Amino acid sequence: MNDNHYDVIVIGAGPAGLTAGIYLARGKMKTLILNEGTVGGQMVLTHEIANYPGIEKISGFQLARTIKAQALSFGCTIKSNIRITKLEFEKSIKSVEVNGKDTYTGDAIILATGGKSRTLNVPGEEEFKGKGVSYCATCDGDFFQDKNIIVVGGGNSAFEEAVSLTKYAKSVTIVHQFDHFQAFPHAIVEAKNNPKIRFLMESKITEFNGTEKLAMVQIQHQMTKEITTMAVEGVFVLIGYEPSTQKLRGIVALNERNEIIVDQQLQTNIAGVYAAGDSITKRYRQITTAVADGTIAALSAMDYINNRNVKSATQPSQTNILLQHSELSPVIENYQLVNYLH
Repeated sequence: MNDNHYDVIVIGAGPAGLTAGIYLARGKMKTLILNEGTVGGQMVLTHEIANYPGIEKISGFQLARTIKAQALSFGCTIKSNIRITKLEFEKSIKSVEVNGKDTYTGDAIILATGGKSRTLNVPGEEEFKGKGVSYCATCDGDFFQDKNIIVVGGGNSAFEEAVSLTKYAKSVTIVHQFDHFQAFPHAIVEAKNNPKIRFLMESKITEFNGTEKLAMVQIQHQMTKEITTMAVEGVFVLIGYEPSTQKLRGIVALNERNEIIVDQQLQTNIAGVYAAGDSITKRYRQITTAVADGTIAALSAMDYINNRNVKSATQPSQTNILLQHSELSPVIENYQLVNYLH
């Protein structure tokens, strides 16, 4: 094979993709990681991580840099800030075209394309990410001890996390743009029965304000258009998640939420193509769950390649089959003649 052929190509360099790279390269697999953005994925946007086992506190950027260095130390090749222009997974040798000109081939593929939380797209939101604006209550809830916070959303995640956040927050206000909720009835009842939770219906946040950290938000009522200002130290935007699978449509099986469908070994509907991390069908999306997915996908890909190599080594070639047949044919013919004469 040429220099552009690898045992495994990993698409995506978030925690799932980098972890897969570590396991593959350490297992002596020639591994290429291709990443369209910055290495580390959504992890690098996290100001502080306090629930990663074995590390008391670390920024997402630092953790990403550490995991990347580990993958490189085992021999991974990483190409970032590239553009994937074509994917072909139908044949036993898979191919990935980059930047419309370079083609890389692999015996197996791991899709770790990740995704991102839906945003409000209003002024100040980007500025205060990690400084009061969060998209993960499990990750950041304990940073808001005795604070007044807002949860944006009306679905199950918003309600479940709002209740969970009352363990830390002084008060939780659920801001929802409609006059009804999409959450399950039992989740709504639990939230309404919690004395720390109140509701602002038919309302939406239009602006985030503060200096170094978030201090207040502007809220507009959908019907009256009246704008009010609320002092708040944290806002959790929980309005859904978007997996980065646009380029995979029509290539691997996706569910109605555009998440990649996988089995227990994290294999997709195509043999030799695996998926890991936030782009697959799953309930919980954490750095630790992505790392676990990356491990499973890497081990599964190695099994796939090793089993295929064993079959190739033990299966006789067509030339050997013909040679064996020509050597045995006189014996068979003589046996048949003797048997006929008797």
